[in-house]
Amino acid sequence: MSAGVLVRRAVHGATALRGGRFWRPTPYQAAGLLFWLVMTVAYWRVPLCCDAGQHAAVVERLKADLLHPRHPMADLPGAGSAYYSPYALAEGVFARLTGLGGWEVVRLAGPLNLLVLLTGVNRFVRMLTARPWAPVLALGAMTLLWGTERAWWSGYLGLMSMTGNLGYPSTFAIGLTFWAWALTGTRARDPRRVRWVGPGGLRGLPGYAALGVLYGLVLLIHPITSVAAALGAVALVAGWQTRWRRAVLGRWALTGGTALLTAAVWPYFDVFALAGDDSVDAMHRTLYRHLPGEFWLAVVVGLPALWPRGRRSRRDPLVLMFVLDCLVVAYGWVSGHYTYGRILGLTLVPLQFSLAVELAAPRPWRAARRVLGWAAGGGALLGLLTVHAGALVPAGFPQPPRWPEYTWAARHIGPGEVVITDGYYAGHAIAGYGPNLAAPAWPDPSLDERERRRREADVKGYLAPDATRAERAAVVRRYHVRWLLLTRWRPVPEEAVVVAWSERTGEVLARVGTAAAATR
Repeated sequence: MSAGVLVRRAVHGATALRGGRFWRPTPYQAAGLLFWLVMTVAYWRVPLCCDAGQHAAVVERLKADLLHPRHPMADLPGAGSAYYSPYALAEGVFARLTGLGGWEVVRLAGPLNLLVLLTGVNRFVRMLTARPWAPVLALGAMTLLWGTERAWWSGYLGLMSMTGNLGYPSTFAIGLTFWAWALTGTRARDPRRVRWVGPGGLRGLPGYAALGVLYGLVLLIHPITSVAAALGAVALVAGWQTRWRRAVLGRWALTGGTALLTAAVWPYFDVFALAGDDSVDAMHRTLYRHLPGEFWLAVVVGLPALWPRGRRSRRDPLVLMFVLDCLVVAYGWVSGHYTYGRILGLTLVPLQFSLAVELAAPRPWRAARRVLGWAAGGGALLGLLTVHAGALVPAGFPQPPRWPEYTWAARHIGPGEVVITDGYYAGHAIAGYGPNLAAPAWPDPSLDERERRRREADVKGYLAPDATRAERAAVVRRYHVRWLLLTRWRPVPEEAVVVAWSERTGEVLARVGTAAAATR
């Protein structure tokens, strides 16, 4: 997590030959290691759900073809899909080398992403303050101080949400963002003390260029996180950079230019084309519907810590960061581009981390700080009992989602074969095992949204109770369908052959098309 503390003490005898030094972990090293172990177990005990099927499907497609992967969920070309990021490519390479499937790779990515996140939090908070307990308190605030309603989205770092999204690219991107902010803040505050991690350190222009590569990677791995990352960088530079000479402007221009160049040369997709894509805005409107219940604890407890920072200096980076994030979130609501609400998770960071810095102050505390400490402790306990305890305790509290697995069906379906399903869970999960869907569950820049909607309409027509056998056969031929994965409420068409079924859900796997006709 960070460098430990070397302590020298008086020694005698043989111990003196070793110099009398012993290593003592910092508070964050001890707390961070414990957190990493507990959250890894919590993440692994819960079945993967939700967006995990999409990310597992991406790994499967890259495992099959690293250079020209197909669409993540459909039997279509995948050129232009924003899911094929450097992070996903690394997972695909790992899958090819190890022979593991997409689901296993996503599962194993969780502990690694958490390690990047924890070290990033430590570096960022240590850049803000030298108080040794501040990173520990920041970690607690970041994971517990949200609200009293569950906020479950990719990129949200509440304890409960982490049980589902640790293996997602968003978690890795947020960890890189904290690292980028730490390095940006260090350069803005005192560029003479800059050292880049590595033998001898990298100073000057190479360091600023390397920082730009880091921001470029965040942009490619999770574009919406890069919006918050860029706002944070602007806040840090505007808040702490005092000497705006031509050389200083040139260094930061190098960082920004390198970030854009890094994103521009990535061959799998054009990240800048996503700026005008509104295909996922509608699904993100729900982000704004539950704001008070999901975030009120962070606001009520965090604002009293952030407000004094703003009174001391209007250029305080955490204050600027919070204001800029709020403006973007408000723009998302007013403009209808609700996807910008996805930065809400990082919008809370200035509140949570300013609270941590305030409460890490040495004692004795004045009365106002004692009240704030009790409020923070009460808020964390309230958040734990109402939302997050189920992430750690397997009974007695609201639990994370427990989606069914589809290994029972996937073992019969060949890689790339096309499936029609009427199940919500199956529609979001089955592609992660290697099959394709006739109608992808998620929008994707590599597939025109009108085409995806047409496919959804065709699948709906196929499943309609009054559909004729000829109409169903036409859909099967059009999309090369070989399998049906149907819920227990859906009658199996007469031309289909049942192959397997799930004891847990009652879902049925049936074969259709040429193979089914031959069987009959």
